[in-house]
Amino acid sequence: MEHTELDLYEYALLRLIPDLERGESLNVGVVVFCQKRDYLQVRISADESRLRSFSPGMNLEQLRRALNGIAAHCAGDDHAGGDSLGRRFRWLTAPRSTIVQAGPVHPGLTGDPGATLDRLFERLVQL
Repeated sequence: MEHTELDLYEYALLRLIPDLERGESLNVGVVVFCQKRDYLQVRISADESRLRSFSPGMNLEQLRRALNGIAAHCAGDDHAGGDSLGRRFRWLTAPRSTIVQAGPVHPGLTGDPGATLDRLFERLVQL
């Protein structure tokens, strides 16, 4: 079934914050949720040279584990426990004090959430 109308979606950037006290961040991903289209996807970038230039002493294995956990929860891993897409999105975007944090949730309208994810990722993460 092809949608031609625009539907509400929400997104949040995923930010690498290697030192909580400094508060500096680097966008490493974006998560998009569109309830009406049963859509929840995350796109992540873990370019090692970019990450090392941002934070030379960062533990890349710890970052990979955090990013893999986010992707797995988004996809509905065992920890998601059969949660709805909306509940998973809220969990992914809840405030936390870890190496990867979600930024504020922003709304928008989309006719194609996958294309919207691609556009947001290219514009806000890949630069």
